[in-house]
Amino acid sequence: MNAPLPPIRARWDVVALLSSTAIIAATIVPAYGVLFGYSSWLWAWFAFLVAWNGLSITAGYHRLWSHKSYETHPFVRVVFALGGALSLQNSIKEWCSNHRKHHRYVDDVDKDPYSAKRGLFYSHVGWMLKDYPAAERDYGNIKDLDRDPVVDWQYRYYWYLAFGLNVCLPLLIGVALGDPIGAFLLLGVLRLVVCHHTTFFINSLAHAWGTQPYSDTNTSKDNPLIAFLTYGEGYHNFHHTFQWDYRNGIRWYHFDPTKWLIKALAFARLASSLKRAAPEKIERRVAAMQLKHATQRVSQFQPINKQQWIDLLDAEYNKLIDMLNEWSRCRQEWIQMKRASLKKWKETELRCRLEEIEAQLDFQRRQWRLLTQQFA
Repeated sequence: MNAPLPPIRARWDVVALLSSTAIIAATIVPAYGVLFGYSSWLWAWFAFLVAWNGLSITAGYHRLWSHKSYETHPFVRVVFALGGALSLQNSIKEWCSNHRKHHRYVDDVDKDPYSAKRGLFYSHVGWMLKDYPAAERDYGNIKDLDRDPVVDWQYRYYWYLAFGLNVCLPLLIGVALGDPIGAFLLLGVLRLVVCHHTTFFINSLAHAWGTQPYSDTNTSKDNPLIAFLTYGEGYHNFHHTFQWDYRNGIRWYHFDPTKWLIKALAFARLASSLKRAAPEKIERRVAAMQLKHATQRVSQFQPINKQQWIDLLDAEYNKLIDMLNEWSRCRQEWIQMKRASLKKWKETELRCRLEEIEAQLDFQRRQWRLLTQQFA
């Protein structure tokens, strides 16, 4: 006979922290502002600490350490490690272990630490309020991080760093500005609440609200508003489809400050080995989802000539994929020729062929777009 499962204990320390800071932020912080006001210098420090806090999670904990989507200088890693302690979202090891489990078992109610299938409240904050089995400490999936001395240093001194950055730093800034109470309320409490819940939106709202242009095999969604609130992390359907890409927003107009920061670090030679999903792979995913949606619409609303429409969609989709594959092969060959410094006439001949294929591909894209828009 199997032994009964141990009871799931409440995490009263987490409950106390999240509830007390939220209550203070909603009551005492605005009351103090009305009675005494906050200086412009305090608001400037608030903006700086919020950005340091948030980008350390998105560019550091998430894209650097969890997904290894780029490499960076030890100095940058230290800055991110300190910002992660400032965020009070646990050590790099703990955070990355949970996040890798989330990607491996996404939406599994028993194994995904913050499964969206267990409801919006659970995925947002509820998963931290009790010792759920899915969030049990298991560092077997982050053995690669053991080679990073910054990760080990932050893990050993995490609580000292967290206390110093969340309590001592706001008070020191406040003393320097002549308002330690206001600084603690604004830079300590309000900053922590804002950064906590904007980060939590990635686990909750980004799995509940938005579109799925790349995959519908899990609950992840793309949402520009969530991206605005989370430093670009709201393009979450793309992220779950191409999780090792250093970008979440892949278009130039996508709001993704984390991507811009990583690109700026690379420009300053403080980051390298930036990983990107191949453009043809991204386009194949988008086309496959468009085919799926268009086929469903035809089946629902085209009782006449339904099979002919489905056959046409399949044929145009296959043409597009064939053109993408040919473009990808030719493009790779041209890149290899340039790297090998072969004769100029060979490079020119291949370049002309590539331009010809790109023109044919653009035509096929337009054909596909016109066809699928009829069933949007």
